Amino acid sequence: MSADIENSLLSALSAADRPEAREDPAGTWRREVREFVASEVAPLAEQIDASQEFPASVIRNLRDRGYLGFLLERQFGGQGGDFIRYGILCEELGRACSSTRSLLTVHDMVAYAIGRWGNPAQKSRWLPSLANGEKLGAFCISEESAGSDTAAIQTSAVPVNGGFVVNGKKKWVTFGQLADLLLVLVRCGDKSAALLVDANTPGLARRPVSGMLGMRGAMLAELAFDDCFVPDANLLARIGFGTSYVATSALQLGRYNVACGSVGIGQACIDLCLGRTSERSQFGAPLQDHQLVQRALTDMLVDVRAARLVCNQAGYSLATAHPNALVQTFEAKYVASRAAMRAAWQAVQLHGAVGCAVGSAASRLFRDAKVMEIIEGTHEICQMTLARNASALT
Repeated sequence: MSADIENSLLSALSAADRPEAREDPAGTWRREVREFVASEVAPLAEQIDASQEFPASVIRNLRDRGYLGFLLERQFGGQGGDFIRYGILCEELGRACSSTRSLLTVHDMVAYAIGRWGNPAQKSRWLPSLANGEKLGAFCISEESAGSDTAAIQTSAVPVNGGFVVNGKKKWVTFGQLADLLLVLVRCGDKSAALLVDANTPGLARRPVSGMLGMRGAMLAELAFDDCFVPDANLLARIGFGTSYVATSALQLGRYNVACGSVGIGQACIDLCLGRTSERSQFGAPLQDHQLVQRALTDMLVDVRAARLVCNQAGYSLATAHPNALVQTFEAKYVASRAAMRAAWQAVQLHGAVGCAVGSAASRLFRDAKVMEIIEGTHEICQMTLARNASALT
């Protein structure tokens, strides 16, 4: 049923010159992505988690398949992809490895922001290298005292002749260890601004962050800016647009990515539990024949299917620039991350001690699912936003 809905949404989005999009596009695309993930990503998931390092081979393979900068226009080297296919891509990557999916989150947030708010020179300069994976992007917003509250950002950009001098620290920067181009939200006087910063800028130092609960291969870093000079040409949009426009649109894409990735985690938990409960017997019967186990499996299935449908709706709203798209991405993120956490909890429970063991897929999914409830809008932020905009969802 979900594939039928995805096909309907893609057909609605299809242009007249794309008749192939009316012929089972969702199923074909999902199979293509799933085959890639099964051969190139899934076999490395446990290694990535255990080593807390991200293989260059995976970046290369994502680049070669055109999955980096998937949404970018073809004139800049992107795939000109739509949000429904992008959601499927994020789901299938999240189903195998949340760390891999998180690379797309931050990389695409940077590319999307430049595509949306950049001037022609900025687009020509950076988008082709982001689309072909020559450069990796990272989004820098969180600080010691600023996360959900972007008004509390302290990293400063002082205007000088020809540019800005940036000072401050950014924390929890996903792929901050590897990124080449940083989209940095700063305070410029009493206004916010978004700057594109080359990671090799003098005065910029990176400190790797390891030992995180989940998404341990996401190559987190703390970035310190010490009198970093950033030229005027690297100001994205105008001063004062940093939070309300640039960050908001980038975070909306990131939130959708995380929502779809959460559906992937939930589906992976279902896959694990269906295998475990059919293979293991207790009290003379397979686990899946016990009523309480059946209830748990049913709750997981219904939760994840519902979350997938909400994500589909959010993707369609993004694609059609629906006025309620922002609220619907919050809804998708809230519903999907909760579903992922509940499914992961059940996966550990149904696996027993095996689910608690180091190297267990259930354990990794549980840790990753918890992170999904926090990043790109905590539950509390989602609840506040949805409650204040309830009329948009009724």
